[in-house]
Amino acid sequence: MEVNGKMKSHFVRLVCCSTVLSSAGAHQINRLYVEPFATRPGMEEKLRAKVLSELHKLRTISIASDPASADAVLGGGGEVWIKSYQSLNPRSGRMPSNGTPIYGGYLSVELRNPRGETLWSYIATPESASSDISGELAKRIVKHLVPVLEKGAEEPARTATASAATVLHGAGATFPYPVYSKWITNYRRENPGTEITYDAVGSEAGMRRLLAGDADFGATDDPEAIRQIAPREEWKYLLLPSVIGAVVPIVNLPGIAADLRFTPEILSAIYLGRIRKWNDPALKEANRGISLPDLDIVVVHRAEGSGTSYAFTDFLSETVPEWKARVGPALAPAWPIGRAATGNEGVAGMVKEFGGSIGYVEFIYALQHHLAFGRVRTRGGEFVSASLESIAAAASHAVPGDDFKISIVNSPGAGAYPIASFTWLVVPLEIADAGKREALSGFLKWILGPGQNQAAALGYLALPKELVGREVAALATIRR
Repeated sequence: MEVNGKMKSHFVRLVCCSTVLSSAGAHQINRLYVEPFATRPGMEEKLRAKVLSELHKLRTISIASDPASADAVLGGGGEVWIKSYQSLNPRSGRMPSNGTPIYGGYLSVELRNPRGETLWSYIATPESASSDISGELAKRIVKHLVPVLEKGAEEPARTATASAATVLHGAGATFPYPVYSKWITNYRRENPGTEITYDAVGSEAGMRRLLAGDADFGATDDPEAIRQIAPREEWKYLLLPSVIGAVVPIVNLPGIAADLRFTPEILSAIYLGRIRKWNDPALKEANRGISLPDLDIVVVHRAEGSGTSYAFTDFLSETVPEWKARVGPALAPAWPIGRAATGNEGVAGMVKEFGGSIGYVEFIYALQHHLAFGRVRTRGGEFVSASLESIAAAASHAVPGDDFKISIVNSPGAGAYPIASFTWLVVPLEIADAGKREALSGFLKWILGPGQNQAAALGYLALPKELVGREVAALATIRR
């Protein structure tokens, strides 16, 4: 089915672990050391003990007493906190002061080899009320770790490094900024001769810098960005998917403990200005059992051209004909209403400031900044929250075209989060400077190899191996 010029059909089933460019051999793990997890005081050792207890049940892995004697080290950190308590009267929807805790937050986990390289990563998020959050998180972590322990982890492939000191400048999307920042830091640690900077100025500004020659590579969440800005220049650039993430609707509704449910029609009507109160009948129908207040909705959106806005409006265009006709998908939509704020931090700050507000940011940003985000109705009628698993369910129905333009918005299938998206790096097909060409190629190959193992710990899904192989082949087309 053709949707917004992007083909959607089945590609390959993705799982919640990372892939690598190529294997340097399977890393067999017989002895594992588990570090205390960096989280709130009092929970570090408790969580570690729960993970160790789950690992002991396997009877196939030995636990090392120190990192030096281990084949691999499991560790990580994050924040987990009590959002509210499960009410004894679930119909109220109001925040009670006792009962079973409802947790928010996340726990990023990485499995590392003795050299400190990431072999596997995962992000665990609380899913429901729990009287034993450490135990619940431990079970989820070990469940996803087991296949790696049984089969052996793939060793990260080594990539060629630049022969001389080189500086690379990148600019663009804020959507993947957390993982790009991590990639740059870790790549620089292994390749100190290559200096890399990245300015998260938004997709549109990043593409304009690239076109002007002020950036060596750009980043965008809109695969049509170059074509829209400079249609005659599109053939000069290579579009490369880098990772998969999600956008979530964030809300500030005082006194409401439950995660709100949003249909595409409700989100569209809010951003079109047709739904102006939180107790609107459509919101009440979607959120039965929650006492929504008679409070004005404060609409917040990005001020600058943003790939996060593109992903959000692409979803609305895909699902709501009125939105597609009146606004459509765009980096910088002509918003009918709302307050403008710059960057994720601007949107989040404004949502936090105004009670009754709604905005949108990427999944990991919401987790890291304690932002309440809602569940979104899927094509199949489920209300699904963003998670690594629901992003993977969406991505399992994607197929790339010859130009790597892929859409997974409103994917079919059970549990598929509907506002999930690939994000892309954009690089010139002609790079006259041999040093920059070599350095950029080395960095991109590292991203498609070891870098993919690090994505899940930040709430992004790694690319499937089939796609990675095609991208590596495409890198050979970059010429002088």
